[in-house]
Amino acid sequence: MRRILVMGSSGSGKSTFARRLSAATGIPFVSLDAIYWKPGWVASDTGEFHERVTEAALRPQWIMDGNYISTGAGELRRQICDRVIWFDLPRRTCVLGIARRIAGSYGQVRPEMAEGCPERIDLEFFRYVWTYRQQQRPKLLKYFEGLRPDQSLVCFTDRTQASLYLKELSRMPHAASIH
Repeated sequence: MRRILVMGSSGSGKSTFARRLSAATGIPFVSLDAIYWKPGWVASDTGEFHERVTEAALRPQWIMDGNYISTGAGELRRQICDRVIWFDLPRRTCVLGIARRIAGSYGQVRPEMAEGCPERIDLEFFRYVWTYRQQQRPKLLKYFEGLRPDQSLVCFTDRTQASLYLKELSRMPHAASIH
């Protein structure tokens, strides 16, 4: 595996997992949030974001964390990835994940976030996470329908599965191959 998408709701643990997978495999980590956001939580314009994501996606190897399927070269990323790892966790788990994240890093910029975007309380963001399964999950399911037979989809329905995946990977002699 050389190009891996890590997708799912905010608060599911996908960024932490993607960073750990990158550390275990040596495959570079790419955060779509870091590409999308500018200092002060200013969104990139669509053309600029698409260009930056395309540039990142055309690199020979990556573990790319984030959804952004309707913008930011979503089709290109799906076409050239080898594997999709999907965090399909209950909304309660994700909302609690966001609350814990805010409590632990309020006012600080997380490693996967753009500079100048410190962790904050954002009620609209909580609503996005709370409604994710109803509003965003169907879009991801449709997106996954476009995967080819030679691409794999790994689905985690709880964080324990993700931890076990990384643990199994660490036992492999050549972790970068991720078979």
